[in-house]
Amino acid sequence: MNRLLRTAIVVSLALPLMACGHRGKDRATPDLAAAKVTTIGVNSYLWRASLDTLSFMPLLQTDSNGGVIVTDWYVNPAAPTERMKVTVTILDQDLRADGLRVAALREVNQGGQWVASPVAAATVQKLEDIILTRARDLRRTAIAN
Repeated sequence: MNRLLRTAIVVSLALPLMACGHRGKDRATPDLAAAKVTTIGVNSYLWRASLDTLSFMPLLQTDSNGGVIVTDWYVNPAAPTERMKVTVTILDQDLRADGLRVAALREVNQGGQWVASPVAAATVQKLEDIILTRARDLRRTAIAN
């Protein structure tokens, strides 16, 4: 009985140490781990890239835990008869193309009244591409340092 008890104690002490030896295989690669390092609820690179991309527009709401950025109406000085409003939603903690959704509203001024107008699909796609490219650049810079 005494020998059985000693064996059980030795095994219970050795198991956690043996488990530590296998941890290296389960670790994510440095770039994936860096993509998840965040103090906010969503991917920090996508969040920062979205804020950078929309920095020319007035922000109405930002929620870093929920991953939502809503701009106020923006009137381009070159086209004063139309205005845009953008909502960016970050859906994931990973830096992935499908972890981002951009929605835009457009209005045109007709006779002093703002009227809803369709947004070209290419506009939304271009905004998504700009944000994703900026996020990848931010990640590359962070990993290189």
